[in-house]
Amino acid sequence: MTAMRQVATRPPGPPGARPVLDVRDLRMRYGTNDVLNGVTFTAAPGEVLALLGPNGAGKTTTIEILEGFRMRSAGEVSVLGTDPARGDETWRSRLGIVLQSWRDHGKWRVRELLAHFGSYYAEHRRPWHVDELVAAVGLTPHAHKKVGQLSGGQRRRLDVAIGIVGRPELLFLDEPTAGFDPEARREFHDLVHRLADESDTTILLTTHDLDEAEKLADRILILAGGTIIANGSAEALSREMSTGAEVRWTRDGQRYVHATTGATRYVRELFAQYGEEIEDLEVRRASLEDTYMALLRKFEGGVR
Repeated sequence: MTAMRQVATRPPGPPGARPVLDVRDLRMRYGTNDVLNGVTFTAAPGEVLALLGPNGAGKTTTIEILEGFRMRSAGEVSVLGTDPARGDETWRSRLGIVLQSWRDHGKWRVRELLAHFGSYYAEHRRPWHVDELVAAVGLTPHAHKKVGQLSGGQRRRLDVAIGIVGRPELLFLDEPTAGFDPEARREFHDLVHRLADESDTTILLTTHDLDEAEKLADRILILAGGTIIANGSAEALSREMSTGAEVRWTRDGQRYVHATTGATRYVRELFAQYGEEIEDLEVRRASLEDTYMALLRKFEGGVR
């Protein structure tokens, strides 16, 4: 079965807490083309959201509006209690942004660069201690290297460090682990969990890696046709779509596979019939990728 972040029972922020993100009927039009057509969602303190969707669905436009870099055509948007179209420097200091491409600071040394960026936040917030931050993103052995000497994966870690140097309340991650090897990806996932669970950082990430989204996100938002077509945990979306599971087992040396939408009931019936003859039982539930593709097919088929 797919490993998932075990946070489903954690309340999304304290009772009555104001949403970190509150997006209502967000619309964006370029000429006669509606890129966003009524996007609505919220995010609570400490919640990790994954914004998924095919290329051209409007993910980048949505993120840029929330970050205050693009004006919307219509709708109401509140980010940390402020309309991003009117956010000032104090408001912006509460955000962290990790873009897809790394910044070209090739002549700086890693530690010096992070100390430099951290100094920008000193007036408004308490930034990470530079050595603690370098360790958190796994760059301690490279702290005194010039940025231009880093590998692609190491540069990506530096991007992440720059994005969180100011201890943001809200962190935007755009394809955060592009170029990471498996070990670096695991370490980064641990860091995301720590930021959300220990620092109450709200995180909105976009990724094409659906396995990563399933591991990291409390809630999945699927954007298609300029609107949110699905909003819920990976498990809840799978249940909503009645996406089946595979039950696999061995009996008398024979291997069996059965597809079902009621795995628990089927396993109970299996044991009632065969008891201890059942060996090597395994239940494989639908992955987020299965659910994602099913939701897109349903949307494209005109089923709402």
